[in-house]
Amino acid sequence: MPISESDVLDVARLARVHVDAQELSKIADDLSNILDLVESMNAVDTESVVPMAHPLDMSQPLREDEITEDERRDEWQTLAPSTQDGLYLVPKVIE
Repeated sequence: MPISESDVLDVARLARVHVDAQELSKIADDLSNILDLVESMNAVDTESVVPMAHPLDMSQPLREDEITEDERRDEWQTLAPSTQDGLYLVPKVIE
């Protein structure tokens, strides 16, 4: 699918990207080549291909969800200027 230089300029304007006039022809050719590659990939029959979540047949090892640190909330809250019922109290900033 050939991309014209005016198409490149339109897309560049929409993307707010500056394109030099000297590079305009090369960019148009490169984009045309990319779209041709996508079209050739779309032509491949993939009906019998099973979708994959990952290219390698591996599983993610997961660790057990267990507590690794002691409960220290009361200790940390002694450092706070003001707390109540286990919550930090802060000044009201929005009226």
